Amino acid sequence: MEKTLSRASLLIVLLVATLTGCGQSIERFGGPTMGSSYTVQYVPTGKAPDAAKLKAEVDTILASLDEQFSTYRDDSVVSRFNALPAGACMALPADMLKLWRYGEELSQQSGGAFDLTVEPLMNLWGFGPQSRREQVPAPADLQRERARVGHQHLRLEGEQLCKDVNAQLDFDSIVAGYAVDKVSARLAEIGLTDYLVEITGELRAVGRKPDGTPWRIALEVPSGERERQVERSVAVDGFGLSTSGDYRNYFEEGGQRYSHTFDPRSGTPVRHSLAAVTVADAQALRADGLSTLLMVLGPEEGYTFAERNGLAAFFIVRQGEGFVTRATPRFEALFPSPE
Repeated sequence: MEKTLSRASLLIVLLVATLTGCGQSIERFGGPTMGSSYTVQYVPTGKAPDAAKLKAEVDTILASLDEQFSTYRDDSVVSRFNALPAGACMALPADMLKLWRYGEELSQQSGGAFDLTVEPLMNLWGFGPQSRREQVPAPADLQRERARVGHQHLRLEGEQLCKDVNAQLDFDSIVAGYAVDKVSARLAEIGLTDYLVEITGELRAVGRKPDGTPWRIALEVPSGERERQVERSVAVDGFGLSTSGDYRNYFEEGGQRYSHTFDPRSGTPVRHSLAAVTVADAQALRADGLSTLLMVLGPEEGYTFAERNGLAAFFIVRQGEGFVTRATPRFEALFPSPE
């Protein structure tokens, strides 16, 4: 299904619609995490601890993931692995092993379009934690860094990950979705049945609000002014949602726009017409990784991949001065568009 959109600025966001209840309240808390923020909203039950205690538990979960996956901390697990020379091995914690295995699965499924080893390219182009400035690199520098990229340079030996070149890992494309799943699992463990978890824009909603209405998420396209146009509103229950796009983090040089989304197969930023893609999946981890994968593949190859694999995906593609949207059959089945 395709729909043409009028002229608009280049942005899509996930917005939690206004939450109201009849009598019973919705508890809310949040805070900083992963260089951004998180929010948790839930309908309390008699079994649930108070909001302050629950926030402390969530903060502990997020702090543990930060200690493992932050590339901005020299003492994190991933930074210590990245500092190892070629030929070294390192035992990884269970969380990181799980995410590495999932990243390897996505890499194989996509022919290398998804890759957890792109940090050298991110740094070279100016988007990574060790970047000096945003710039188009010299061909020789690009060739040198591309030689360090690729899952073929890493192998698992038991619980140890080994590298045959000076490879570097970056889990930013999936760790926020994984965090959403971990926090959601904890909420379910303590008996909560109605909640919405959002971490750095990745989210998962379960159950309903106190008035019986679903958690609704609005997919928006701003008009270029202060007001924004709601393109699609979806009722979410038991699904994670993730959006990837090229609209926030980029630079321009020589009249060319360079996105922070990289195609590992070429070592360069993507240059297709896909502006953003949203994926829904029962696991926020999967939605997070798949939205990145589809953003790399682009509007045609990405849609073909999504349709072939039965993914629920919603694409926004540049066309002239505006956009067209396209949803996969699975997305339309889960979130029927109003006539």
